[in-house]
Amino acid sequence: MICLSSKDLDPLYESIASLYGVGPTVAKALERLAGARLIDLLFHLPSGVSFRREIKSLKDAKVGDIVTFRARVLKHQLAGGGQGGARQPYRVYCRLDENMISLVFFHGRSIYLKQQLPENEVAIVSGKLEMYKGQWQITHPDHVGPLETLLEWVGYSPSYPLTQALSQKVLKRILYGVLRKVPELPEWLSAQTLKWHPEWKRWKISLLATHAPKTEADLMPTHPARERLAYDELFANQIALQLVRQFNRRQGGEAKLSQSDLYERALKILPFELTGDQKKVLVDIRADLAATHCMNRLLQGDVGSGKTIVAFLSALIPIESGFQTAMMAPTEILARQHYEVLKPLAEQLGLSIELLTGKGRKADKEKIYKAAAAGDIQILIGTHALIQEELTFQRLGFVVIDEQHRFGVDQRLRLSQKGEHVDCLSMTATPIPRTLMLASYGDLDTSQLREKPAGRKPIQTNAVSNSRLIEVVEGVKRAVSKGDKIFWVCPLVEESEKIDLAAAKDRYEFMEQHLPGQVGLLHGRMKPKEKEAVMKLFTQGILTVLVATTVIEVGVDVKDATVMVIEHAERFGLAQLHQLRGRVGRGEKQGSCILLYDTELPDIGRKRLNIMRQTNDGFEIAEEDWKIRGGGEILGLKQSGLPNFKFVDWTLHQDLLREAVLDAERLVEADPLLDKTPKGQACQNLLRLFDKEETIQYLKAG
Repeated sequence: MICLSSKDLDPLYESIASLYGVGPTVAKALERLAGARLIDLLFHLPSGVSFRREIKSLKDAKVGDIVTFRARVLKHQLAGGGQGGARQPYRVYCRLDENMISLVFFHGRSIYLKQQLPENEVAIVSGKLEMYKGQWQITHPDHVGPLETLLEWVGYSPSYPLTQALSQKVLKRILYGVLRKVPELPEWLSAQTLKWHPEWKRWKISLLATHAPKTEADLMPTHPARERLAYDELFANQIALQLVRQFNRRQGGEAKLSQSDLYERALKILPFELTGDQKKVLVDIRADLAATHCMNRLLQGDVGSGKTIVAFLSALIPIESGFQTAMMAPTEILARQHYEVLKPLAEQLGLSIELLTGKGRKADKEKIYKAAAAGDIQILIGTHALIQEELTFQRLGFVVIDEQHRFGVDQRLRLSQKGEHVDCLSMTATPIPRTLMLASYGDLDTSQLREKPAGRKPIQTNAVSNSRLIEVVEGVKRAVSKGDKIFWVCPLVEESEKIDLAAAKDRYEFMEQHLPGQVGLLHGRMKPKEKEAVMKLFTQGILTVLVATTVIEVGVDVKDATVMVIEHAERFGLAQLHQLRGRVGRGEKQGSCILLYDTELPDIGRKRLNIMRQTNDGFEIAEEDWKIRGGGEILGLKQSGLPNFKFVDWTLHQDLLREAVLDAERLVEADPLLDKTPKGQACQNLLRLFDKEETIQYLKAG
């Protein structure tokens, strides 16, 4: 058992609200800004730096300078009503050499100000010089106080990102107090790593240095102090991934072997030939299932590459061994689609298959609950309804999680925990860049489906200015006359006053004028029954044009949909554009995608559209998306439960990641429980610093 506690680190995990002088309002502001703990505040780094010099005379300064000086306090003028009822600020008049300077405070508290600036005494003042009606003044000085505070307000000064109800002065006062609590910790980096990076200092020195910048260069991700912290963060992440990978390997599983010819019979009834990639992935999965440890594999499949069939064929092995299978999808549309595709195959093989979603009659759900508990359902497909407490399985042994990044951590865990020794296959139709794979999925075995089924034609993609909208509409009408179906995607449901984008409702009404009675509307605010009804009409061909938001991004499979129109395409990320494009051309007909763009197209938007025109390869597109957008918003990963890195800059630190991967592998191989070597024990502190002891359960869930 790995022990991650350290008394040296305990003070850093105290609540910000426990600090002396931090009231409820400031505590809430700090929590919004950085987090609820002192360590969260330590990891909130400055974004700017200024030089604050001491001046002896106002002759040495000019308007706009940030200065510190000793001033004699002459008089306090309390706030009061002015002409016309205007509220006058609180002013403190001071003298510096022969000049008068006033300190201006709106909503100033007289008791506090008189304590800090007693009349007829010399005090320290620091702030930005202004000129008002020919008189020097400083509005809301950064600092006022006794002479002994001078050294704190002279020299280089960092500036931090702020939030409402928080000033630089308050934040720095609190932060400097927290910095004094930072302990000296044993070094966890290897001698080899430190040899490769001789400019790196110890962890504590590096952390303190990031809070004491002297130039703009000190704020850059390439500065040695920040680079060291980025490596520490990557190293902690990789250690956690390697520990989980090792843990999964040690966990006892139950080998699932073919007991009959079910798998071979399934191959014969498929109406198509498997691709080379599908065959290779199935070999790997069957080997995993035959092993005596639990499978934890991620299957990446480009749009239309056949992941669902791979999942179905994989499930047949556990079913042959007497286990039940559950497949969880993020939306009812996708779950129902999986069910309708797989039900005919399951019935031909004599297997029981059911669908469970949040809707439906209570009696029908209870019937499914009873059958699953009795072992009478061999394949159960559903949405989040699969994780309800009422649902139990007699012998759940295999779980498929489709579009896994759309589920929360505990949701994935709750499903796999409905059985013992459950093998898990996670799937995603969003190809993941290599860097992100290393950073976030190092604990999983991974497979890729890059080949498209035989006969699938590459989608023809064109970028068209929205000034040619009517031409596009005429083209849609011609396609409809030939029996084709069309998706028309808009980024908003309703017109926004702030963002001038086409709204789905408005476009629906517009298209209805051109194709009356043939246009449907689909968006995320509709009720499940309404969505299902519209999709059914569209699939049946009663509706030929479906105006939609990105609710149709993943999983919607309409074989004779041939045209995808994406309005304001320059506003979408590459990965999302690729997902949307993948909704058409899934049958024998040629598919086409029209990217409508604004006439004032920004450079990054033009770059995205050019990439979409040049390639249909989702993996290539994912890499390009990573280069353009970095690791922040790419693929919508902020909602996916992936690690939120604080110090890592993906455009500059990719080489550090590769080093961290190798270093972590060597460490865990030499010291599997981090308890036999000084470095392993030091790494326990590292894991705690970056909250990896709390993410072990998540990492197990993939």
